[in-house]
Amino acid sequence: MFLSLIGYAAILLFLGLSAYKAYQFSKLPLHGRMELYPVPKEKGFEHGGSFYEEISWWTKPREVSHVREIVEMFKEIVFIKTLFDNQRPFWWLSYALHLGIYFIVVWSLLLVAGAISMLNGIVIAANSTNLWGLLVFYLTYITGIIGLVLAALGSGLLVLRRMFDNTLKKYTTPQEYFNLLLIFAAVVTGILTWSSDFSFNTAREVTAGIITFTPFAASGLLVLHVILVGIMLIYIPVSKMSHYVGKYFTFHTVLWDNSPNLRGSAIEEKVKAATSYRPTHTWSAPHIQAPKK
Repeated sequence: MFLSLIGYAAILLFLGLSAYKAYQFSKLPLHGRMELYPVPKEKGFEHGGSFYEEISWWTKPREVSHVREIVEMFKEIVFIKTLFDNQRPFWWLSYALHLGIYFIVVWSLLLVAGAISMLNGIVIAANSTNLWGLLVFYLTYITGIIGLVLAALGSGLLVLRRMFDNTLKKYTTPQEYFNLLLIFAAVVTGILTWSSDFSFNTAREVTAGIITFTPFAASGLLVLHVILVGIMLIYIPVSKMSHYVGKYFTFHTVLWDNSPNLRGSAIEEKVKAATSYRPTHTWSAPHIQAPKK
């Protein structure tokens, strides 16, 4: 019952805090528009130019391709394309961690699917006569092992890289070490918990118990693992690791937002709001000063 409460609370808080973080991003004022070209959504200017290079551009229809924008965003979110292009040696470690997390997410969903199937009388095993049971069993087995190994290696090696790389360690904050070590601890305790049964039958039974609030035998290691995963889920949305929410806004509304500032447009309203902003805190720069009382 205790582990079930931790599991449900962690998932609900993760989803709620992630949604709140997205809401905060959506309400931010107009950014300092960099308009770095090429902008993927501009059709016909893939070479690096822009719609604004056209003569009397404001009199011509502006073609926008959201499909190309989504494709480019997909490359960045799923494959971390920018890091691959600019920091190839660092990409291997970072992508191992991210890919491991992706596999663990799929593995977790498969555990839930397997647990629900078991509760409905479907056998999830290597010798199951049910096609669904066989599919869930082998997909859980593959994604679980790949995900746990990659996430453990990625997080552990990133800690070592940041510790011993003369450049990286100058810019690595204590919080970044904590983030990686928290992931590493959660994943390693998971590996130790399920190492005696990599078919993940026990994991499915535990998942079924958590889903139905049914008491089950839990070792100290399992309790520690569930608590660490719960802490990690609650912590991620309020930390720097919330970039899984921020990436959409970074690309869609910062790097690639080159909507024209025309009279009566939504951009004009945002510009007016930004220019009417008055700071409430004093800063060292002379152009940002709090109003005098």
